[in-house]
Amino acid sequence: MKQFFILLVFCIGAFVVHGQSRRIDTTLKIGKVGYRITCSNRNPEKNDATINPIGFENQAREFSIEIKGRIKKAEIDDLNNDGFPDVVLYVFSGDSLQKGTVIGISSDKNQSVNPIILPDVLDDQKLREGYRGFDDFNLMEGTLMRRYPLYLTDSLGAHPTGKMRQVLYRVVPGERNMLKFKVIRSYEYTKQ
Repeated sequence: MKQFFILLVFCIGAFVVHGQSRRIDTTLKIGKVGYRITCSNRNPEKNDATINPIGFENQAREFSIEIKGRIKKAEIDDLNNDGFPDVVLYVFSGDSLQKGTVIGISSDKNQSVNPIILPDVLDDQKLREGYRGFDDFNLMEGTLMRRYPLYLTDSLGAHPTGKMRQVLYRVVPGERNMLKFKVIRSYEYTKQ
C-alpha cells in the first residue's frame, strides 16, 4: 500500500509539473492597460494563441494567431516609446535545439494592435555564424535582448565554443507602417 501511495504521489506530481510547463494563461498590464494571453501549448509544432487587449477602446477585440512552437514566456513594455504598452511572446521550437523567436504586438494608441516583426537570425550573415539555437530572451527598458551559445561546426557535428552572443534589438518603423525589431548591437563574450 505504501508503494502504491508513493507511486500515486509521483504520478500526480509529474502530471502537475508537466501540465504547468505547457499551458500559458497570463495577464500583463501597465497601469490599467495590457493583454491577456492564453495558449494550450499542446503541440510542439503548432498552437493557437489568443490575445485579449485589456483597457483598450472598443475597436480592439480579442484575436488569435497561429504560432509554430510553444510559448515559453511573455513580457510587456513600451517598445516603441509612444507611451502605450506592447507585448512580446517568446516562442520556441519543439525540437531539442530550442530555437527561439519573438512575436511582438504593439498598441496603436490603445485603439488597435499591430505586429512587430523580428527578423530571422539565420538571415543575418554575422548573427547566424555559430548559431545552433538555445536562445534566451529578455526585455530591459524597451530593448529586446537575445542571448545564445556559439558553436563550431566541422564534419563530425557542432561543438560548443564556450562563448555566447548577445544581440540587442530596438523597435523601429518598417515598410508599410509596420514595426520591426532592428539589431542595434551584438557582441560575443566568454561564458563563465
